[in-house]
Amino acid sequence: MDGTGRLHPARGESVARHVIETMRLASPLAVAQLAQMAMGITDTVLLGTLGGDALAAGGLGASLFITVSVVLQGVLTAVSVLVSQARGAGRDARVPALYWTGMLLALLLVVPAFALFSMAEPLLLAVGEPPALAHDVGRFVDVMRWSTPGALLGMGLMRAFLPTINQGGMILWVSLASATANGALCYGLVHGSWGLPALGLLGPAWATVLSLSAGALALLLLLHGRPALRRFVAWRRPHFKVLGAMLRLGVPVSATFAVETGLFLAIALLIGWLGPVPLAAQQVALNIVSVAFMVPLAIAQAANVRVGHRVGAGDYPGARCAGLVAIGLGAAFEIAAALLLIAAPHMVIGLYLDPALPGNAETFAIAAGLVNVAIVFQVADGVQCVAGGALRGLGDTRVPFLLATVGYWGVGFPAAWFLTMHAGWGAEGAWWGLAASVMIVAALLTQRFLRHSQVMRESARLP
Repeated sequence: MDGTGRLHPARGESVARHVIETMRLASPLAVAQLAQMAMGITDTVLLGTLGGDALAAGGLGASLFITVSVVLQGVLTAVSVLVSQARGAGRDARVPALYWTGMLLALLLVVPAFALFSMAEPLLLAVGEPPALAHDVGRFVDVMRWSTPGALLGMGLMRAFLPTINQGGMILWVSLASATANGALCYGLVHGSWGLPALGLLGPAWATVLSLSAGALALLLLLHGRPALRRFVAWRRPHFKVLGAMLRLGVPVSATFAVETGLFLAIALLIGWLGPVPLAAQQVALNIVSVAFMVPLAIAQAANVRVGHRVGAGDYPGARCAGLVAIGLGAAFEIAAALLLIAAPHMVIGLYLDPALPGNAETFAIAAGLVNVAIVFQVADGVQCVAGGALRGLGDTRVPFLLATVGYWGVGFPAAWFLTMHAGWGAEGAWWGLAASVMIVAALLTQRFLRHSQVMRESARLP
């Protein structure tokens, strides 16, 4: 790619070149993801100052919002695949129609998301959560739902589209600004500082609404305001044929995200039945794991773009190599993260909970046990994430959905249920079930990429 967003096919790239190009594309996305994650960390820390009940309710409410948002954003990954393949094939003239069709799709997805968030409390009561917890979570999500347009346009469409035109830096700087604003707003709205109202539990929710909405608006203004980029966003009427292609590609991705994030949500609900203390510990441990996961997630996005571009250019050996290099990079980073947790688990947990406070002792101990489980499955989590991104670049989304469903719900949830509710392993039992499923899915998706990319490469050699 060059500074104007042009992609240049490069056949026969060395492994070192693949590493450099993948990291060049992934690095700003990783920093942006970490900045976004910082918003969640800030919310968790400040909710912790209000007590365990607020941390449990805010954590579960944030998990609900993230789960639904990520699932719907999965549909929008089709924009990244189609734009990358079009550009690899030298068909930049198709990009504006893909962009505006993606915009229409993002706006349509706002409707079901908003409706679902509006029913949070009755849904939680229906699955047996304690009434007091369900009420507080419902109040929290009633506010968070107003950030749905910002989440789907900013974190969804823009994050799918901008890397394909070499503008990942926009996401980086806007995410950093949003995270900074969110931190200040969150502190002010929780405690009533700087003349802001003291909203307590609802403070982080309103801070998220304001920061996500402002971030999405900033990305749109930057994209449409730069003359060099206008050829990518020149007005074209959305094409319903293209919309159909996006749905065929994106819905299986969304379903894959649903079975994965749905399992994490189910684990949270399962632990919620054990009480607010284990649920608060789960929120702390999940935040720690999620911070490390942001880098493989960015590498997966880079793999999506780089593999898709080479498929569009007909460079199937290059697509295979780009995917394998990305998978290796994801694994390498998660190994480093696991080593950090092995070396200093209490220090990392102490960033969220003060172990000197007597009221935090039980939460701290449970969180430490969950982090020990996370060390076991972290590397596999990075591999399955990047392998999924590489498969999306090949345009392969349906079979990965089936493989993920088998791993997460055929193995993961039954194991988590048994170990938590019948074997007496508590919250750690739920995470051991999660660990088993992640490792299975990582192996299945990696094998799928190896096989499918080899078939495509061999097919290209046939006369």
